[in-house]
Amino acid sequence: MVLVLLGALAAGATFWTDVLWFSSVGYSQVLWTRIGAQAGLFFVAALIVGGLVALSLIVAYRSRPIYAPSDPQQEALDRYREILDPLRRIGLIVAPLIFGAFAGLAAASQWQTLLLWINAQPFGTADPTFGMDVGFFVFTLPWLQFLVSFGTMALVLALVTAAVTHYVYGGLQLAGGGPRTTTAARVHLSILAALLVLLRAVSYWLERYELSTQTGNLITGLQYTDNNAVLPTKAILAIAALICAGLFVATIWSRSWRLPMIGLGMLLVTSLVVGSLYPLAFQNLRVQPSEQYLEAEFIQKNIDATRAAYGFDDIKKEEYNATTEASPGQLREDAATVPGIRLLDPTIVPRTFTQTQGLRRYYGFPDVLDVDRYSIEGQTRDTVIAARELDLNGVPQRNWVNDHTVYTHGYGVVAAYGNRQTSDGEPSYYVRDIPPRGELGEFEPRIYFGERSTQYSIVGKSDGGNDRELDFQSAEGEQYNTYAGGGGVAMDNIVKRAAYAIKYREYRIMLSEQVGDYSTMLDHRTPRERVERVAPWLTLDGNAYPAVVDGRVQWIIDAYTTSANYPYSQKQSLETATTDAVTSRAQSVEAVRSGEVNYIRNSVKATVDASSGEVRLYSWDDQDPLLKAWSAAFSDTVRPMTEISGDLMSHLRYPEDLFKVQRQLITRYHITDAGSFYTGGEYWKVPEDPTSGNPGQAGLPDQPPYYLSIAMPGQESPSFSLTTSFSPVGADRPYLTGFMAVDSDAGSEAGKRREGYGAMRLLALPSSTNVPGPTQVQNRIDSSNDNSEEFGLTLSQFLNLNSQGGSRVHKGNLLTLPVGGGLLYVQPEYVSGTAGSTYPRLQAVVVSFGNDIAWASTLDAALDELFQGDSGAQAGDSGVSPTPEKPGATPTPGQTPSPSPTQSEQPQELQTALADVRRHYDAGQKAMQAGDWAAYGEAQKQLDAAIKRAIELQPERGRVSVPTSTASPAPSPTATGTPTG
Repeated sequence: MVLVLLGALAAGATFWTDVLWFSSVGYSQVLWTRIGAQAGLFFVAALIVGGLVALSLIVAYRSRPIYAPSDPQQEALDRYREILDPLRRIGLIVAPLIFGAFAGLAAASQWQTLLLWINAQPFGTADPTFGMDVGFFVFTLPWLQFLVSFGTMALVLALVTAAVTHYVYGGLQLAGGGPRTTTAARVHLSILAALLVLLRAVSYWLERYELSTQTGNLITGLQYTDNNAVLPTKAILAIAALICAGLFVATIWSRSWRLPMIGLGMLLVTSLVVGSLYPLAFQNLRVQPSEQYLEAEFIQKNIDATRAAYGFDDIKKEEYNATTEASPGQLREDAATVPGIRLLDPTIVPRTFTQTQGLRRYYGFPDVLDVDRYSIEGQTRDTVIAARELDLNGVPQRNWVNDHTVYTHGYGVVAAYGNRQTSDGEPSYYVRDIPPRGELGEFEPRIYFGERSTQYSIVGKSDGGNDRELDFQSAEGEQYNTYAGGGGVAMDNIVKRAAYAIKYREYRIMLSEQVGDYSTMLDHRTPRERVERVAPWLTLDGNAYPAVVDGRVQWIIDAYTTSANYPYSQKQSLETATTDAVTSRAQSVEAVRSGEVNYIRNSVKATVDASSGEVRLYSWDDQDPLLKAWSAAFSDTVRPMTEISGDLMSHLRYPEDLFKVQRQLITRYHITDAGSFYTGGEYWKVPEDPTSGNPGQAGLPDQPPYYLSIAMPGQESPSFSLTTSFSPVGADRPYLTGFMAVDSDAGSEAGKRREGYGAMRLLALPSSTNVPGPTQVQNRIDSSNDNSEEFGLTLSQFLNLNSQGGSRVHKGNLLTLPVGGGLLYVQPEYVSGTAGSTYPRLQAVVVSFGNDIAWASTLDAALDELFQGDSGAQAGDSGVSPTPEKPGATPTPGQTPSPSPTQSEQPQELQTALADVRRHYDAGQKAMQAGDWAAYGEAQKQLDAAIKRAIELQPERGRVSVPTSTASPAPSPTATGTPTG
């Protein structure tokens, strides 16, 4: 009893704190609408099932024979009746309650199905088989299927309890002479059985419509056998079930179970023969010999429905005869695109951000940064950005007070140009340090709600009390703050504090001097969790990204409405489609785990304020019938697009996960002809990411899509786009077959999307064009003997030398761009030491066009070398200079800047050292080929000595090919002169 009371108390506390939380974010209606739907379903379902079971028990007991038959079987049952009679009244109450409760819980889980059915909307598109609006299949059919399955369960329970009761009290006999059932038992059981078979008839009829969304051996939807064999048999089975139900009813007058049992047996035989064996024979004997011809009509329906349901029916596909020869000035017509080539890899530089801009060990950045764009000095710049969040794992003194009341928030964002770097290979930041300084002006920097905010915080102070939430540290000491964001739940009485103490099982919430009537509880603080709670009907993108919008940091999350009931549209696993090289190794970006779908729309853009936690949902596709239905169910929760500010609009983009789902389908559904689709000769695949392992290695994840500012052929100017490439199916043919980009620039006009946003362009390379794919290009890069005059090494030597002796090469994202009449590949090469305190720095850029490869310290230089001295375009990364330090800044304690050689001495000495590195490396390779291991060992010793000498001579602006493996470059000082450890 005590355990029950404690459980009820915990459940009550959790429920009340949920009510308080939903009220604090302004979405109480969502909670009460959901609870109302769940409660209504629970009580109705429990009442129906409990009532049927109770009615069966009562009718069976009251209609029992006055004198039970006298035979050995009944004599044995007499003993059970003697035991059961004292418990009969209790059982009459308990059994219906138990069955009703389980049925109610099962029904309550269907609250979304109920709300969609109540608020159903037309799609305006007819199903090609039945001529019914698609809305019937999406909204109505799932509800009817639930009703049939629920009714079947209820009648089975009622029938079983009735049969058992009649048997125990003598109304039903399984053996012995004379009548097997009494008249009352026969009437009771025959009515229940007739209703059960009648529901089966309804089920057979509904299964006709379900064929439109079933997955077959070729497609989702009806195929030739389904249409010509299965569909008619379902109607036959429905009629047979109706006849069988009539036979059960006839038993009331015929007083014999023979006819209904024969009818039931015939139904089962018909179901086996007509429902299974006949379609199987039809498929093997009629369809397979002429499958391509017979299935063409249904494949075409599948192609059309799939392209419409996934939103790429208006994709612009064109043939692209890519040239593979590089010539001078070839990029002149694409000069506007080249500056949009992003060199900063958001999967590699997080460690660099942490080392140079983490500033304190209790600050952290995600393991994958985000790509956005900002207007800087009148120009739109591609940007790699991250919020500087609180990382409790780095708090020097871990205890409850520090974790929940002192270390409560992160501080500011860090933003770097996507196509620039400093002279030492670090990101070129234009927003940095604490307090933030840079090109974005002033904004509210405190990050109380973020991806790392997985624990609750209790903020606030008493009147006249001191600030105690650590804001940041500066040269003047620790700065403290008191939360003024306006979010959270006010714990202004002891009852609320007690409820939270019970919910989190933390007595200190009641006893701590840090908590009082002035306190505010901040919980459920991650952006995804907050949106999931206020909009449980949405499927969320796996990546929330921060943006500075109207002077505040906002987390932006793309949200989808989905369905698996769109007729003929191909079903696709969201988790499979959204898993790639980034989600496989990152924690901050997730694959979407939401089962199979065959309809998806990016219908909502959601924002979460990083300071106040305010959640806003904006309509992004107001023509989506699913969004209309949910908006009707939860009125006033989704704001119209007209409320999106111009600043916010400029940071909205085409969502990655939607694009991943679409590209997986486009690997096949770029084909619009049913005959070509059937043969599969033009099927593509998403290339494997060659930077995730050794090119050609089995099991590599898919290459992720990339945000780039590019101009596709035919476009007048570059646009912020999401891009991907395609290769043919088959591991032995990794060349390029297609390149796709979707316009991701939503514009900057308040309340209105830019015309052209979402336009998809697909370049299909003819089979006569042999353009290398990403895996082939990566292989060539790794083994390239192309020499760089700037480095005095071949590319393979550069990569090999920097992969040994305590150094490591990080292969940056291998970008593909349709420029110069062909396909250009660009890959930044980062180098770091293997020691824990070092971080990757951009040391070289490799470019490839056709079969040619070039590399240099900058993209400009590499492109000029690739295109025979003059590419015809400027990338904007040449002539970089060291990042200026603020006067008075001091280096990190324990780190002394190394003196660099004079400019007159440096080049010659460094050139000699690098020449020695190359000479000893070549000598070692020759000795290894000759099997002279003694000579090989001596060459390795000389090589190590040359590498160390080159390291010592590394210039300050140095783009040396062999960086130090142990020393960590001193981070840049902050604006306040605070050390950046």
